[in-house]
Amino acid sequence: MRLTAGPDDAGARLDALLAEPLGSRSRAARLIDAGAVTVNGQVAAAKRVKVVEGDVVEVDEAADAPPPAPTDVAAGVEYAVPYEDEHLLVVDKPAGVVVHPSKGHLTGTLAQALEGTAAGGEDGWRAGLVHRLDRDTSGLLVVAKSDAVHAALKEALQQREIIREYAALVEGRPPSRSGTIDAPIGRDRRHRTKHSTDTDTPRDARTHFEVVEALPRFTLLKVTLETGRTHQIRVHLEAIRLPVAGDPEYGHAGVLDLTRQFLHAQRLAFTHPITGAPIAVESPLPPDLAAALDRARAGA
Repeated sequence: MRLTAGPDDAGARLDALLAEPLGSRSRAARLIDAGAVTVNGQVAAAKRVKVVEGDVVEVDEAADAPPPAPTDVAAGVEYAVPYEDEHLLVVDKPAGVVVHPSKGHLTGTLAQALEGTAAGGEDGWRAGLVHRLDRDTSGLLVVAKSDAVHAALKEALQQREIIREYAALVEGRPPSRSGTIDAPIGRDRRHRTKHSTDTDTPRDARTHFEVVEALPRFTLLKVTLETGRTHQIRVHLEAIRLPVAGDPEYGHAGVLDLTRQFLHAQRLAFTHPITGAPIAVESPLPPDLAAALDRARAGA
């Protein structure tokens, strides 16, 4: 493929320039990293290179190797797809699956399992992912298949137009049937692996909750995120002395025989960025959480 940068392209990143003709920015980045893209006859040094009017860009599309097979870095990654079309998909992630590669989790991630299906965004290593869930939080995630859809979903998320509802079983009972926790969150001052409201790097965070079922020692809540900070629900509920049941980091591990926190992303609702149709997807409680809820109802 060969193209010449026009006046409207001046100042654009190379990967952004190539995103539309190649189908996604992540594919463009892969080809640039593979040395398959030249600018004026010279191999492009990086995907962040800015083009100028008149630059001649050539791409060897044959160098775009197929994504790793599931038996490679994505071996053993399980997930369900309750909704999918040509533009996006909604994934139901089980507990124990890491969303994208990070230190200590270089393989076996959801992002790697979705490679070849998901696309969009600047970072190829988490292409298509619009938001995330903690490793041991189960439930729904929306994933884009192109740069345009990824950008539209990111914008909808920032404008709080994507409804994200969670089921959370907490120890104790809130003083009201519903409420909002409005408290900035950041890296904890004393425990650097944790996040809290006691921080030197606060970022705005708002969480809404509503009582679904009051039990003898626990309360089942519907929690809705307005922002999306790391560990936000767990941190906010612990801050008002309602720790999520079974949470080993912000509560008490092993409560109700749980091996993880009782937190499940149960509903996603948004307007389709291409068709304008309303999309609403729900996920039932997984068996381990359903069993724990039964124990809580029995007064355990």
